[in-house]
Amino acid sequence: MSTAPRVYIARLAGLSVFDPNGDQVGRVRDAVARARTGNQPPRVVGLVAEMVMRRRIFLPIGRITAIEPDAVVLNTGTLNLRRFEKRPGELLVLEDFMDRHVTVVATGRTGAVVDVAMDADRTGEWALSRVAVREFTGRLTRRGHLNQLEWNEVSGLAGEPQTQGTAGLLAVLDNMRPADLANVLQDLSEARRVEVAAALDDERLADVLEELPEHDQIEIITALEPQRAADILEEMDPDDAADLLAEMPKPEQEVLLDLMEPDEASPVRALLEYAPGTAGSVMTSEPIVMAPDATVAEALARIREPQLSPAVAAGVFVTRPPMATPTGRYLGVVHFQRLLREPPSALLGGVVDNGIDPLDPDTTLAEITRRMATYNLVVMPVVDDNDKLVGAVTVDDVLDHLLPEDWRDRDHAEPLTIAMPGVAGAPAPATTPGNGGDRG
Repeated sequence: MSTAPRVYIARLAGLSVFDPNGDQVGRVRDAVARARTGNQPPRVVGLVAEMVMRRRIFLPIGRITAIEPDAVVLNTGTLNLRRFEKRPGELLVLEDFMDRHVTVVATGRTGAVVDVAMDADRTGEWALSRVAVREFTGRLTRRGHLNQLEWNEVSGLAGEPQTQGTAGLLAVLDNMRPADLANVLQDLSEARRVEVAAALDDERLADVLEELPEHDQIEIITALEPQRAADILEEMDPDDAADLLAEMPKPEQEVLLDLMEPDEASPVRALLEYAPGTAGSVMTSEPIVMAPDATVAEALARIREPQLSPAVAAGVFVTRPPMATPTGRYLGVVHFQRLLREPPSALLGGVVDNGIDPLDPDTTLAEITRRMATYNLVVMPVVDDNDKLVGAVTVDDVLDHLLPEDWRDRDHAEPLTIAMPGVAGAPAPATTPGNGGDRG
C-alpha cells in the first residue's frame, strides 16, 4: 500500500474512495479494528465507506492501494455490497474511541481521546498504534495539553468506556449533510445516539430529526428536557413537527405544545387537526406568499433565501393580505421559471397563473400525486372553503408519505443491487443486507 507511515483515522473521515478507474465509489466514515489478547493494540482490518443511498459497506484493508491526504484508492472495482454490521470483537475506531475519557499512565492525568493513529508493520498488517489525548484542565477557557502517546501508555481504552464526551466526534461530523448525519446516528448505540444528538445545537438537531425514522425521533425528543424538546420543535418545519408529535401520546403532545412559543405552536396545532393522508396533514404551512403588487425582483430575492428547500422555492403564491397562512383571498401562483422570464419590474399580479385548481385540505394523497404528475408540478397550493391559502404541498412531502413508513430505517431498507464495473469490466456481485465480507 502506498501511504504515509502513520495515518490518523479522524483525518480519514469524509475522504472520497476511488476505484482503479478513478470513479468515486463512496466516502470513508470509520475504521474497523479487531481486539487482540493481552495489551496488544487492536488490529485494523478495514474501513467503513458510505455508498449511494447511504449504504455502509466494509472495505478490507488489503484492497486499499493508497491512502492519500485527499483520497483513498482501491485496487479493485468489484466490491461486496452487503451492508456493514459490526461483529463481536470488532471496534469502530471513531465511534468507540473518540472522546473517550482515559488516563495517561505516566502522570495519572485524565483526558479525552481526540484521534487514534494506525501503523503498518513489515508484513503489511495494520494496527492501532498511537493515541492523541487532550488533558483536562478544569478551566473552561483553557485547552489542555495534547499528548501523542503509545497505545500502552494510556489506560481506559479497553472495555466499555466509563465516560465518553461528544466534542471530537461532532467535529468529525460537522460538515455532513443532515441526512448523512442522521445515517451515522442510526449506527450508534441507543445511549450514544441520544448523547450525540443532544450535543447538537437546536437548528442542527432539528434538521437531523427530520431525516430520522419516527422511532428514533421519538427516542431522542423524549430523552431531552421538555423545554429543550419544545425549542427543537420550534426549529423544525411545522409539518415535520406535527408528524413527530402525532406519534406521541396526547398528554405529551400538549405539554410540548404549551412550552412552545404561541406563534410557533399555532401552525403545528392546526396541522394536527387534519385527517392523516390528506393535503392538510402533509402540507407546509409556511410557503412563500407575496402580495400582487410585489415585483418579480422581490420574488426572486425571496426564493434565493438559503433556508428554503428547492421544492418550496419553486413557486411564489400570490394572495391578498394578510400574507401569513391562512392568508387573504388566494389569487394564484408564479413558478420560478416564469419569474426568470419576466422583467424584474413586472408586478406579480400581472404574471400570476391561476389556471390549475388548488388543492382542498381534504384532498387525498392519491389525488395529489395524480395532479402533480399530470401538470408536472413540484409544489401545489392548498386553499380552504373561503379561498384562503392555508399551505402548500411539495413533491418531497408527497414522496415522504407514499414511501413505506420505515423507508428511513436502515434496518428495514429494501435490498440494494448495484453493478459496479470491475477492473476487467465484470459487475460487482448483487447482494442483500448482511455482514460485510472479507473479514476472516
